[in-house]
Amino acid sequence: MSERPSNRSLLQIQSAYQLRMFFRSPMAAFFTLFFPLMIFLVFSLVFGNSTSGVTGVTAAQYYAPAMAVFAAVSATYTNLAVTTAYQRDLGILKRVRGTPLPSSIYMVAKIVAATLIAALAVGIMMTIGVVFYGVQIFAATILSATVTFGVGVATFAALGLLVAAVSSSGEAATSITNATLLPLAFFSGIFIIPTADTPSWIETFSRIFPLKHFVEPFVAAFNPETVGAGWDWASILYMSLWGVVAVILAIRYFKWSPPQGREVRRRGRQSASVDT
Repeated sequence: MSERPSNRSLLQIQSAYQLRMFFRSPMAAFFTLFFPLMIFLVFSLVFGNSTSGVTGVTAAQYYAPAMAVFAAVSATYTNLAVTTAYQRDLGILKRVRGTPLPSSIYMVAKIVAATLIAALAVGIMMTIGVVFYGVQIFAATILSATVTFGVGVATFAALGLLVAAVSSSGEAATSITNATLLPLAFFSGIFIIPTADTPSWIETFSRIFPLKHFVEPFVAAFNPETVGAGWDWASILYMSLWGVVAVILAIRYFKWSPPQGREVRRRGRQSASVDT
């Protein structure tokens, strides 16, 4: 009898499989890796590379880390929510539970793959910014930026799984992620730099959600005017709180099997296609 692979080996194999599946979907790879990069390039061209009086840095110095956050959130929140919900619709999650692979390994592998994709997206964004637009990276704030990134992607991975848990279908998960991420990206300072003229209600509203607390300390880590190591423990703790609550609710409401009616309709469509 062959020896069962260790959990570590299973996690590595499944993580590699999830990465292959991601890159086999050109649309997902484009919107996660290259769409934020395109926005960064457009903003850098439109706003130029002169120093802004609002931020005290060039447009590229601000938008490179800001759009890196957007790419990281897309890789975790949007990607996990949509793919997990669609996999449930197709019965893939149900079949996984019927295999010897532990369900926990499967889900952790999805999170690991999403985190690696987020790191790749940030690496691409910052490399383009440094090489072509003179974006500066500061040794003093590297650690705080890394920790902020880690807590941020963990939080939004948990929120993505929560959306998958409460969504009735893959289509619903897609609608929820688009309806929440894009408006908050505007309110949280990813697409539009906050100024003194920004209405106070926008600032108050955006601070309720974790995206603002991801963007601000990460962008600040690449600002030459940031004092010290750039730690923003209040934002890190706030994101962590959102992440813990999201994990608890996701575990409580997550379903591995598709809704009964949806499963019946899917089988009906498959039968009709076979008859045809």
